[in-house]
Amino acid sequence: MELHDALVVGVDTGGTFTDFVYVTPDGEVGTYKTLSTPKNPAEAVLKGLEVIGVERVAHVVHGSTVATNAVLERKGVKTALITNSGFEDVIEIGRQNRERIYDLLYVKPPPLVPESLRFGVSGRILCTGEEETPISREEVESVIERILKMGAESVAVCLLFSFVNPSHEEVISEICEKRGLSVSASHRILPEFREFERTSTTVLNAYVSPIMKRYLTHLVTRLGGDERLRVMQSNGGSISSRTAMVESIRTILSGPAGGVVGAFEVGRRAGYDRLITFDMGGTSTDVSLVDGKVSLTTESKISGWPIRVPMIDIHTVGAGGGSIARIDEGGSLKVGPESAGADPGPICYGKGEEVTVTDANLFLGRLIPDHFLGGKMKLHPERVVPRMEALAEKAGLSPVELAEGILDVANATMEK
Repeated sequence: MELHDALVVGVDTGGTFTDFVYVTPDGEVGTYKTLSTPKNPAEAVLKGLEVIGVERVAHVVHGSTVATNAVLERKGVKTALITNSGFEDVIEIGRQNRERIYDLLYVKPPPLVPESLRFGVSGRILCTGEEETPISREEVESVIERILKMGAESVAVCLLFSFVNPSHEEVISEICEKRGLSVSASHRILPEFREFERTSTTVLNAYVSPIMKRYLTHLVTRLGGDERLRVMQSNGGSISSRTAMVESIRTILSGPAGGVVGAFEVGRRAGYDRLITFDMGGTSTDVSLVDGKVSLTTESKISGWPIRVPMIDIHTVGAGGGSIARIDEGGSLKVGPESAGADPGPICYGKGEEVTVTDANLFLGRLIPDHFLGGKMKLHPERVVPRMEALAEKAGLSPVELAEGILDVANATMEK
C-alpha cells in the first residue's frame, strides 16, 4: 500500500445503518452509509470497507453495538459464576432497593446467570489481603467439570477482596483457561470494593466477551492483522482489538461515545466549548452535555444491571427514525421504544409493515424518495400511504394528523 493511498476509516455500527467516514493523508474526507446486518454485524462493516477499498485502509477505528445489543436482547453466551461459598446469590439480591417504587407491576429483570450456574468455593481472602482459607484446586476442578457438563461457554470469577489479593482468582482463571472456557476475573475487570457492582460488571463482561471475540476475529482476519483495528471504548478513547476481545465491557457505549467526542472536536474548532450533543439514530437518541470538557462517569446501568467502568455521561432514550408507532389499548398514540431496525426496517425501505418515525417524515414530505442517502437508496412512499391510513383510522385521526402526532410524540420523548 502506497503512503498516499493510506486511509484512516471510522466505522459506527448502529441498529439501522452502518456509517463510514474515511480520511486521506491529504485531509480529504469521504463518507459511505449502508444498512446494518443485525444477524451478522460484520457483513455490513466488511461491505463498506470493500466499497472504500480495504487494501487502501491503514487504520480502522470502530464503534460497535455488538456488546450492547447482546445484553439488551439477552443474547449473550451461557455464563457461569464462581464466587465464595455463601455469596452465590449476591448477583440476584443486589442492593435490595426497588427500582420503580410506584410501579406495582414492576418485575425485576432476571440475572444473566441463573441459580443453577452459580457456584461457591471454600477459599477465603481477608480484607487485609491475608489468606484465611487456602483454595482447593480439586474443588475448583470439580466445579468447572460441572460447568462444562451444563454447557456454559464463559465463566465470571468474583471472590471477596480479590482487588487486594487476586491469587485465588488467578488459580480459578488458570484452570478455566486450561479447560477451554472463556474467563472474566473481577480483579482484572473491576479491582474495586462493593461486591454487587463488581460481580455485576464481571458477569456482564463474561456474558458478551465470547461474542465480541468472534466478531472482532472475523474483522481482523479480513483486515489481515489486528494492528489495523482499534475499537472505541465507552470513555471516548480507543483500545486494541485484542483488549476489546477480553474486556468487552469497556465497549458497552462504544458507538455513542464516538459521537460525543466527534461533536466536542467540531465544537472546539468552531470556537464553542459548551455544547449539548444530540445523536439521533434509527433505534435511539443519545444526548450528552459538554461544559468545557466531555462529562465522564464511572457508574451506569444497562438493562437494569449496574456497570462500573469509565464512560462518557450519555443519556439514551428509545426514540429514533425506526421507532414504531402504535395505538395502545386505551386509544393513545405511542412511539417506541421498539424499533424496526434495519431488518425489516421502516415501511418505506421496502420490507417493513409497521409505521415508523421515518415513514411519518416521508408521508409529510420531509424526505425526498429519490434522493435518500444521496440517491443511493430509493424510498417507497406508495407502501406507506395505505398503512398510514389504516393506523389513522384506528386512532380516529386523519393520516396527516397521525403523521404529525408521531413526530410530536417522538420529539416529546427526546425533549425529556
